[in-house]
Amino acid sequence: MAQNRTQQPKGPRGGRNFEKPKNARKTLVRLLSYVTKRKTLLALIVLLVVISALVNVYGTYLLTPIINKIAELLDNGSTDLAPIIRMLVGLAAIYAVGAAAQYIQARLMVSLAQGTLHNLRHDLFEHLQTLPIGFYDAHTHGELMSIFTNDVDTVREAVSQGLIQIISSSIMVVGIFLMMLYISPALTCLIVLMLVIMLAIIKTIGKQSAKYFRLQQAGIGAVNGYIEELIEGLKVVKVFGREAKATAEFGERNEKYRLAATNAQTFASVLMPIMGNLSYFNFAITAAVGAFIILSLKGQTPGAGLGLFTGGLAGALTIGSLASFLQYTRQFSNPITQVSQQFNSLLAALAGAERIFAVIDAEPETDDGYVTLVNVIENADGTLTETPERTGHWAWKHPHSADGSVTYTSLKGDVRFHDVTFSYNGKKTVLNNISLYAKPGQKIAFVGSTGAGKTTITNLINRFYDVQQGKITYDGINVKKIRKDDLRRSLAMVLQDTHLFTGTVEDNIRYGKLDATHEEVVRAAKLANADSFITRLPEGYNTVLTGDGGNLSQGQRQLLAIARAAVADPPVLILDEATSSIDTRTERLIEKGMDKLMEGKTVFVIAHRLSTVRNANAIMVLENGEIIEKGDHDDLLAAGGKYYKLYTGQFELS
Repeated sequence: MAQNRTQQPKGPRGGRNFEKPKNARKTLVRLLSYVTKRKTLLALIVLLVVISALVNVYGTYLLTPIINKIAELLDNGSTDLAPIIRMLVGLAAIYAVGAAAQYIQARLMVSLAQGTLHNLRHDLFEHLQTLPIGFYDAHTHGELMSIFTNDVDTVREAVSQGLIQIISSSIMVVGIFLMMLYISPALTCLIVLMLVIMLAIIKTIGKQSAKYFRLQQAGIGAVNGYIEELIEGLKVVKVFGREAKATAEFGERNEKYRLAATNAQTFASVLMPIMGNLSYFNFAITAAVGAFIILSLKGQTPGAGLGLFTGGLAGALTIGSLASFLQYTRQFSNPITQVSQQFNSLLAALAGAERIFAVIDAEPETDDGYVTLVNVIENADGTLTETPERTGHWAWKHPHSADGSVTYTSLKGDVRFHDVTFSYNGKKTVLNNISLYAKPGQKIAFVGSTGAGKTTITNLINRFYDVQQGKITYDGINVKKIRKDDLRRSLAMVLQDTHLFTGTVEDNIRYGKLDATHEEVVRAAKLANADSFITRLPEGYNTVLTGDGGNLSQGQRQLLAIARAAVADPPVLILDEATSSIDTRTERLIEKGMDKLMEGKTVFVIAHRLSTVRNANAIMVLENGEIIEKGDHDDLLAAGGKYYKLYTGQFELS
């Protein structure tokens, strides 16, 4: 079954290159709706952040009276340190309050961030369960896993650090700037001028750095992707003796990555030393100008001469206020740098959140069905009565809106296609005017080349997709009227690609029927001829399987999948290449068990190994979405058509 998949550029292990959000404002508002679910906690965190930031700003200003007092004592020759000690104790107390606020805020932020991510992951996973199979056909597993890992992780960083850091840094920048203006407008203008120069340098270097970091990201994606591909296909490499070619190709990718990474790290490395030296230069210039102003003001009356411009609301510039101002110059650039860094992280997080919300907003699988599957008791007169108890006898409960009546139809497994035409994308027809029927207890087989439409037929029976033309009936009821959960409960599928879950062997078999007893599980395993190898496992039915059953052979995994279908014991069974990974000897051993499994059931079989379909009641040969031949094994062989050629080719190959 060919499907069009939407591919996106990815880095290593499905990670994406950095990209900006398409609608940052909308995404931020929605992300904040998750953060603000615990409003009281968030308000307390913001309050603590404000306290911590203001304490840092105010604590620096307290250097002014302390240093001025020291200068006064030196001028007077006094040795009374009591006033200075009292000021230092007050300063220590203020910083202690700030440290306590920062510690409590950090602890509370962990709780808020993890709670936010918990809700986000829950909504994402819950919505994934509601999405149709078509969504998974259009998105690769790696792409969806990247959303759960990479994108959620970037959101975590932004919520736990970015948002609070931006708030704190913004308060610090505004507070420091106001305090510098309060101390000396002249020196503040000098700082702003130097800041403009520094920002221009950051922008110039940042452009080059961003360019090479993008190349580095692409390079590491190419290198890791190539390594992963080659490790998975190492047997093929060795079979064809392509080690030298693989090494050469890896060398090219590795060299491109080395060059990009070297340039990226070079620009990233030179930025901080340049900014650090400019910061020291700024500090020195400010100190020199400040000292010149203080010396120039000596002997002048307050408010005269230079004091009109250099003196702020705090009064004329003093040694203490200059010391505070110089400390502010050291602090001023740090919050701006942090805001810049966190802003980029926030953009990356919003891009990730946008992809998360895109999945959450994806159209869920619609279900307009109203016919349900219920337990019934068959009365002496042949009528059916619904019961909440499990009786083993099921029926379709069909309410009729016209007169308000309800009818019950026994679940038998009569499946019919009536002139069904279907297309996945609305452009290419996959099935064209298909009509067939499978009466209860019949085995219907589909054969044909890859892409002929065999699997599509089974996907339509369980309503993974809905037909565009024609209809499918189940026990005489249009499947579109049957609620999807109830429809799928009446079916069991054994797929070519088996999947086992982490858990015991018994748990994996019981997945077909969650309330199955141990005896029922064993009976199903024996039916599928899986009991013999299960009992030889270290812990038997209690052996824990991990890594999709990696400690079992492919054939053993498929036998467990057959046992899982057997324990469900539904009236309709779909086998999609169910024995493709089982050797011929094992296949013969389970034929009788499979016959028992299929006894009394409507069975649809898809098989390339034609020996498995010889005893089917009817064999449908598909080509380009149409049934070109149908009949039993003997009739089709006698016709000498497509099936005959396939079958004789199978014999020649074997």
